[in-house]
Amino acid sequence: MASEAKKPSAIWETIKTVFWALVVAGIFRTIFFQPFWIPSGSMKDTLLIGDFLFVNKMAYGYSYASCPNIRLGSINVDAQKLCAFLDGDNTRLWGDEPERGDIIVFRHSVHGTDFIKRVVGLPGDKLQVKEGRLIINDEVLPIEDAGVFQEVMERQGPLRRTPQCANGAVGFGAICEKPRFVETLPNGHKHNILNITNQRYDNTGVFVVPEGHYFFMGDNRDNSTDSRAPLTAQGVGYVPFENLIGRADRVIFSSAGRSMLFFWTWRGDRFFEKLE
Repeated sequence: MASEAKKPSAIWETIKTVFWALVVAGIFRTIFFQPFWIPSGSMKDTLLIGDFLFVNKMAYGYSYASCPNIRLGSINVDAQKLCAFLDGDNTRLWGDEPERGDIIVFRHSVHGTDFIKRVVGLPGDKLQVKEGRLIINDEVLPIEDAGVFQEVMERQGPLRRTPQCANGAVGFGAICEKPRFVETLPNGHKHNILNITNQRYDNTGVFVVPEGHYFFMGDNRDNSTDSRAPLTAQGVGYVPFENLIGRADRVIFSSAGRSMLFFWTWRGDRFFEKLE
């Protein structure tokens, strides 16, 4: 009889343990760091498909975007509703402004999807792209040749995407190449960018970044949906300050396969790699 009496108590203790573990994990994810998998190649070669990182949510303070979207089956609670008390006037609590060149995860203003790009334009900046060169406040950014970025033509990550190549249509297993350059931002920050071909956003009109907003671009310039495209369900446009989630500083883990469990696809040379 005594053992039967203990069973409900043991079950209740297990439920409480799981509950508090979820609460602690939720607080950690909301306040400190958010895990993020890289799903696309828009930030190559700085970030590769399958890179895993923790986003520093303390870097820019807190807004509604600091709260996670909750999607569990039929349950769908948007962060904008979950943390509505923080949503308004494009402000943040204890907010520090990003620096030009920071790699940031932010929330899309239309559908709430998390994006990761590099901030290149600050409030009040004038930007334009001509023949693939970024111009900020009437100054063409200097670039230096950094050789060729090479990767194997194969399906990458859980979405099984294939890379775009500058050396034509190559077959599976062949080497896909993209010219690589080092771009220097006005504050002296240097980072790699890739070029594939001439495309529509290699030549743009002039953008003037509104107050309280930021202009983002992917390092893989010809394969990135970013602020060069006006805000729609597809385009990003100018990103409000309150939509910033946090800064990406370091790759923690990386896998080239469909699953992190495929240990033979792990990229050990990228573990704990600092991001520039």
